[in-house]
Amino acid sequence: MSRRAYAFQAEIEVATDHGFVPRPDLRGARAPDWDVDALLTLPSHLRKRLESALLSGSLAPPYQAAAVLAEVGHVAEVEEVAKALRELAANGVSGAGCAALLRGLDRAASRRPTPDFVWSGPEVPGLHARDTRRVYEELLGSASRSAWVATYAFFDGPRAFEVLARRMDETPALKVTLLLNVQRKPADTTSAEHLVRRFADRFWKDEWPGGARPRVFYEPRSVHPHDAGVLHAKAVVADDEAVLVTSANLTEAALDHNIEVGLLVRDRTLAASVTTHFTTLIDRSLLRPLPA
Repeated sequence: MSRRAYAFQAEIEVATDHGFVPRPDLRGARAPDWDVDALLTLPSHLRKRLESALLSGSLAPPYQAAAVLAEVGHVAEVEEVAKALRELAANGVSGAGCAALLRGLDRAASRRPTPDFVWSGPEVPGLHARDTRRVYEELLGSASRSAWVATYAFFDGPRAFEVLARRMDETPALKVTLLLNVQRKPADTTSAEHLVRRFADRFWKDEWPGGARPRVFYEPRSVHPHDAGVLHAKAVVADDEAVLVTSANLTEAALDHNIEVGLLVRDRTLAASVTTHFTTLIDRSLLRPLPA
């Protein structure tokens, strides 16, 4: 049984109200060998059609591929679906039990977060995607507890940070962390310390538009003349609940004109993973605070 299928079993048994699906014996006995990946990857409407056929008895053992095809219509993995049903039957699961498992899979799948594609660039009729600037401004404009923003580049700071700065001024409890890249231009021999100080002075004077100040960290290797490495991540985490990972920098070109792609996921576990990673980099001085 695959790890993904095994992880679903606890959810499935809770989701069903029947005793058809036996719980694996966790006291040392070998769990039933259920390879149900083919059922997991079935579209929801086909799982429902299969469930109905199993409950009505129109689909019954030995679950030949042709019989499955006749009940659910064209399925690319019909052989794998039929094999999964046969394996369940071999482990003593009845047709009603298989139907209960399918219903449980549907309920468990419905609770899993679904990522949204986020795009920048020209609009194409018939293609639906969420707009990068709109998602960025929605996330930061509604954050109430915390916001993390990482970007490799930004231009026109007052516009790039306008929504976030205004939200900070409106919401005193909001804790904001910016992760920025301090760029050393080719042939620039300025010391790392002076380069950071110059960036900080310009950022606080000209780029940050708000009264309340965020925490700001930078990647120290980017200013060292002999180290290779920059902060190239582009991500937003809002309230430890929503995560946007994108190819877009905080520039007008990236947010409005370039072809950029990202994923927006509302998942606390993923959000915690991202912020924990950034926090660890800060704690180990792999990201350093920008001077005030």
